[in-house]
Amino acid sequence: MRASWSARSMPAMCAERALLYCAGGGIGDSLVASVVARALHRKFATVDALTLAPHRELLERVPDVDGVLVDEGEDGALAERLARSRYDACVVTWATSRTARVPQRAGIPVRVGQARRFYSFRFTNRVVVRSERGDVTSHWCDVLLDFARAIGCDTEDRRYRFVPTAQDERDAEELLAGCERFIILNPCNAIASRRSWPLDGWAELARDVRNRYDARVLVSGSPADARDTEGIVRRLDGLEGVVSIAGRTSVGAFGAVARRARAFVGITTGSMHVAAAVGCPTVGIFPFQSDFPERWAPLGERTAIVRASFPCHPGDTKERCRDYACIANLDRTRILAALDSLIS
Repeated sequence: MRASWSARSMPAMCAERALLYCAGGGIGDSLVASVVARALHRKFATVDALTLAPHRELLERVPDVDGVLVDEGEDGALAERLARSRYDACVVTWATSRTARVPQRAGIPVRVGQARRFYSFRFTNRVVVRSERGDVTSHWCDVLLDFARAIGCDTEDRRYRFVPTAQDERDAEELLAGCERFIILNPCNAIASRRSWPLDGWAELARDVRNRYDARVLVSGSPADARDTEGIVRRLDGLEGVVSIAGRTSVGAFGAVARRARAFVGITTGSMHVAAAVGCPTVGIFPFQSDFPERWAPLGERTAIVRASFPCHPGDTKERCRDYACIANLDRTRILAALDSLIS
């Protein structure tokens, strides 16, 4: 039986190849996890990522990742593909029975993953996630870096990176059509029920931003969010300069648009992290009392967070809320103050 491998047994020479297995969550989770790839480059010449199909485009624009593979197909077929690449180590940041099983079947000798799970025996190095010990203040990228540290890899630079392609830049130019002074507002959260997600508070925030900064407001979101973003625009009775761009950009083109924006302001989502990654001044809104702003704050050159201020009903979470009153009553004064601090 293979002995457990630790940082102390790391060979002096740089190993050839490592795999970052980050297949789960949203695009923000994969972007945060990409910091682990940077850490792995301290000891590995090549670091590839294995991720979900919808996250491939995102990670292809992360300079810390050398190649991107898609987590698809049966376990055996995927394991055979990985075996051909002869990875020396695999770090799993989103542990499931599949993500534990496939690297083992691929014969990857060093496998780092989460402890205290029924499938954890498949990992050669097991890490207890800090949040399981009550830590709610460490940023998630630092939590994930514990997996890289288990094999002697680390980085002092905690900021994730995202670099739009030349085509992304052209797509952004076409979308913006000469618009040079604009702020992105992202009001949508995939967790909330679309039938109960209030729009009036976001509409008033869009009006405030438009008037305060004399800038166009581009209301962003996914294709599924278009109904909501267009509803926000309609509530403004045709206020000039507030338009919906939901569903009109790829993740790469969105990054190129955000790179040109005066600022991004919106609820915590993957787009918030992409905006921060391209250097856009970013205000992340964490409206729920059950949020952990320190854990999921945007990491970039100029960022700010707005914490929950509205008193929730007892037991409310963002997954289970009767009316999302905190969204209907957004603390616009504090949001604008945070925005002022970044772009004044």
